[in-house]
Amino acid sequence: MPTFLNKKHLSRRTFLRGAGAAVALPWLEAMLPAVATRAQAAAALTPPKRFVAVNYGLGFHGPNLFPTETGAGYKPTPYLEALAEVRAKFSVISGLSHPDQNGANGHTSEMTILTAAKHPGLPGFKNSISFDQYLVEKLVPDVRFPSLQLSVGGNDSLSWSAAGVNLPAEQSPEKIFKQLFVNGTKSEVYNQLAELKRGRSILDTVNERARALHKTLGARDQEKFDQYLTSVRELETRLQASAAWAEKPKPAIEREVPKDIPDRLEVMARSRLMHEMIVLALQSDSTRIITLKASATNDVPKIPGVDTGWHDLSHHGQDEQKIEELAKIERAEFGEINHFLKLLDSAKEAGGTVLDHTNLIFTSNLGNASNHSWRDLPVVLAGGGFKHGGHVMAGPSGHDNARYCNLFVQIARRMEVDVEAFGSSNGTSVAGLS
Repeated sequence: MPTFLNKKHLSRRTFLRGAGAAVALPWLEAMLPAVATRAQAAAALTPPKRFVAVNYGLGFHGPNLFPTETGAGYKPTPYLEALAEVRAKFSVISGLSHPDQNGANGHTSEMTILTAAKHPGLPGFKNSISFDQYLVEKLVPDVRFPSLQLSVGGNDSLSWSAAGVNLPAEQSPEKIFKQLFVNGTKSEVYNQLAELKRGRSILDTVNERARALHKTLGARDQEKFDQYLTSVRELETRLQASAAWAEKPKPAIEREVPKDIPDRLEVMARSRLMHEMIVLALQSDSTRIITLKASATNDVPKIPGVDTGWHDLSHHGQDEQKIEELAKIERAEFGEINHFLKLLDSAKEAGGTVLDHTNLIFTSNLGNASNHSWRDLPVVLAGGGFKHGGHVMAGPSGHDNARYCNLFVQIARRMEVDVEAFGSSNGTSVAGLS
């Protein structure tokens, strides 16, 4: 079989370093192994498939986001004007929602933005697996972190396991950076391995006792206990994966460890720093699947011209003065989205950019935060190889919305996952999105 010979192998994770900064190299033939089959060469030229979801818990004022025209010729709305530089890289999608999202309160629909489970938070509610974790199960990415769950304030995430357990979120960019790029000392690695081994031994004991206890339970208790055992098995899998990567060196990068921003009212600065960590995580191929719970607060964010609590402004009741003040916050958010997309699009890799090979959703569980409506959700889809640049009206407004989960199915298929349905989907694509 023909091979590619006489090449000095250059790591795909090589960076150009200087002046305290590091820039990732584009794909070069030198990054192929010295001896590579054609199949290996073809695989190396195929960029990884990625998924990122960002949810904004207080939504966006619809008239400032959705264009009145459909297609590529739409007139930019005040929020989309902030994304003018990357207009060809995203689509804005209207007319989507998950059905039956009335729940315990007006904000519990955030629990199900990636699952579509019905009636979040009400008695008897049990969440289902979130789309990101579904992708992890199907793709089994061979990376240090199968997925990252992040938050700009708060310990809960958008991600839910197959057992309906919320996965904890990391909200410290400093800790994230260290997890991605800072190698521990030999003693630290040894201690980490010891802790992982100890964790597995505890789970082994728990499993033995669980099997014995399961036999003594009634049918309803057995169902609850089976959910618990599923959670234990998922934790075992994560522990085993962590142990396998503990002794492998992390990617080299010449950038100082970022400092966390302690002032939670500096919401835009905190968001920017978290976006930068996501870019580094994807660019270094440390992970391929990320969820981010974006900023939302009752307090007054430090944004020029804003003097009212954010949550209060979201309940504007069509008050023009409140809407004007709210728009200052939301325009700032879209400014940060623009910066995020530009960073991803400037990171070159095989056949394009990191953005080109990442399915990235910016969304909210609220279509109208003023009345806690979970219909007509805002969706901005970027990257992923879709034909972008336009406004896609996926379905009628209100009760006749198209199913949001149809978009998840379409994304999964783009990522070469063989899937016919997910969540509440009733189709395999969103009309008008190709």
